[in-house]
Amino acid sequence: MTSRLNPYLSFGGDARQAMEFYKEVLGGTLAMHTYGESGGGQPGTPEGDRIMHAMLETPSGFTLMGADAPPGMPHTAGNNFSVSLSGDDDAELRGYWEKLSGGGSVAVPLDKQVWGDVFGMVTDRFGIPWMVNITEQQG
Repeated sequence: MTSRLNPYLSFGGDARQAMEFYKEVLGGTLAMHTYGESGGGQPGTPEGDRIMHAMLETPSGFTLMGADAPPGMPHTAGNNFSVSLSGDDDAELRGYWEKLSGGGSVAVPLDKQVWGDVFGMVTDRFGIPWMVNITEQQG
């Protein structure tokens, strides 16, 4: 898998509806995972049914990702995006992380997460929020 760069949108509880709408508009394949599926709330409850991660891949080669803001994190319309860097090239993605975090502000350190990947969030020195996700290669 090569590394990819794409927008990552944040929603205040309506990520499912928004991502389904974007699928209607752009076509493609939509995968969604809830907080409840990942241990962040009970499935079937409002918190557990919120979207932890959604990814739309279109026939035109577009990738759009999104999620509901986690419980306790503020959601501000207009500031609800990040740039996502993801893939399985550990060295390449860690290199991007090091450069982006230089002079920036780390919100989530680049570290192993409950879903099994290495993930971090940083706002660069220009105020742009980034997410880096390194998928473990299957061996």
